[in-house]
Amino acid sequence: MKPRLRSFKPTPACSERAAPSPPQTQSGAISRLILRMALSIAATGAILFVSAGTVRWLGAWAYLIETGALALAAGLWLAKYDPELLRERLASPIQREQRAWDKMLVATLMFLGLGWLVLMALDAERNEWSHVPGGVQVIGFGLILLSFYVGFLTIRENSYAAQTVKIQKERGQEVISTGPYRYVRHPMYASVALFTLGAPLLLGSWYGLALCPLVIAVLGSRAMMEERVLAAELDGYSEYSDRVQHRLIPLVW
Repeated sequence: MKPRLRSFKPTPACSERAAPSPPQTQSGAISRLILRMALSIAATGAILFVSAGTVRWLGAWAYLIETGALALAAGLWLAKYDPELLRERLASPIQREQRAWDKMLVATLMFLGLGWLVLMALDAERNEWSHVPGGVQVIGFGLILLSFYVGFLTIRENSYAAQTVKIQKERGQEVISTGPYRYVRHPMYASVALFTLGAPLLLGSWYGLALCPLVIAVLGSRAMMEERVLAAELDGYSEYSDRVQHRLIPLVW
């Protein structure tokens, strides 16, 4: 998730991004990816449908299919072009060497995410507290698609986009200022913010949408804490942040 400055690295359309991994290594990474995705989709589906009290929920099925397909596509791209980053992305979001404040914020986001899913299921299906028109649900579908596109641009540009806040000195981490990093310092967080707006619309929950500012506030807090680490430990980050002045939203913040 961390912006880094490096020399231009052509995308696969121009040349190979990196040396290909051995077939066995790549196959193992793909197997772990598929297993992780299957478990994640199954767990998310169970939370949504059990909380809703029904499986006859078109918005939830659309959500699961869209997010599962897009995440799998991104993971398969990483398996081919950046297996090191795929290993980082498949690692636990809470790790032993992780900073205490980062563990706390990640745990908070996970707790909020779980409660958020339950709330949206209760709102949209079980209790029908609010109603989102079909056209607005389509907008939600589009926002999720956009969020994954921004996330893909980020991982394509930044091979150091780990889930935890850390400086990957062993991999020669540098500051990235190309691609989406030209516009905001934390495009991965921006993609999560877009997803946070799109999901409740697709699932049909205005109450879920009302919770978005809290989730985005936690993301913003993590971005600010992360920047302290980057400025202190990553050469060139202070100069980069002087040039790119917005964290998540171009021309706003």
